[in-house]
Amino acid sequence: MEQCYLNALGVASALGLTVEETTRNLFAGSTAGMKRMTTILLDGEPTYFGFAPLTDEMLARTPSRLEALIDATLIDLEDALDDLKTRLAPERIGVVIGTSNAKLEDFSHGNGNLSMAFPALSIREKLGLKGPAWGVSTACSSSGKVLASARKLLLNGICDAVIVGGADAYTQIVVNGFHALESISTELTRPLSPARDGINLGEAAALFILSKEKTANSIALLGVGETSDAYHLTAPHPDGLGAEASMKAALDDAGLEPDQIDYINLHGTGTVYNDAMECAAIRRLFGTRVACSSTKVMTGHTLGAAGALEAAFCWITLLRNQGLPPHLVTDIDRELAPFVVPTLGNALPARYALSNSFAFGGSNASVLLGRID
Repeated sequence: MEQCYLNALGVASALGLTVEETTRNLFAGSTAGMKRMTTILLDGEPTYFGFAPLTDEMLARTPSRLEALIDATLIDLEDALDDLKTRLAPERIGVVIGTSNAKLEDFSHGNGNLSMAFPALSIREKLGLKGPAWGVSTACSSSGKVLASARKLLLNGICDAVIVGGADAYTQIVVNGFHALESISTELTRPLSPARDGINLGEAAALFILSKEKTANSIALLGVGETSDAYHLTAPHPDGLGAEASMKAALDDAGLEPDQIDYINLHGTGTVYNDAMECAAIRRLFGTRVACSSTKVMTGHTLGAAGALEAAFCWITLLRNQGLPPHLVTDIDRELAPFVVPTLGNALPARYALSNSFAFGGSNASVLLGRID
């Protein structure tokens, strides 16, 4: 199989609006973007939400937070996109974007279009492109799965480059939906802790340029695993069978063995059942030597953007090559998670990194990235 590379990144989340700011705050373990709110949940309970630091000026230029997030990511990509458009015909550049909310923030007020293709179509229009454009909406695995879709466009000769990623913005109705499922924590989420009691949500957008060209900032997209265990409408399989199969499929796709993987960015939501099943699957497949952390304490769970955002953290980690994203929760259940857990300031190396995204209905995606020396 021909190799495909993630060559450039634009990212916006609670950690910042640029790759530079995101990198600095990620490895500093910043939770500054996690805002304690008492007006989001309809029953008056407090919770935390990961808001991207969008300015009033940014928001005034667009009809929605979602479009403001997308515009913020495109700024870091501007030079790479200009270069791409000078070399490729607009018909040869595709756009594939994962989302779970699309423009639900507007739709819920009676003035929006709920098409899950909206982010992809909006980006294609903004950039004047004419290639294939569509959305993937499989809840929290949406923007993990888009990487498989985008790679197929390249390998089948349909496109020469694809803008690929995910985007979801703050929507009060979604936060309250998760609260109705008794999944929301009133404190900062505590993945891997024996006291974990739920998730915080957040908003983000992360966009890559994927192509078969290798550049100075290339990280290889080595494998994508996709499974569907269909165990329950919302709950994961308690033994993590779908999660294990997804990770195994990514390894097989890349032609790698479990002991070659240095780092796993956990789905790590901080709910009792997610953390239990994901850790069980990792223990069976990787044993205890692999390093694992959840970054959702710093960003919240960004739903349809989570797969791309956390793949972005792996991309940054591999390029930077100076340590792994820290796991900020210190009271770890070591029986649950006996593997290596990176702390602040760690200097652990990584050549191969795996990012997990697991969604309602047992829709699972694992993305495997590698640094090519």
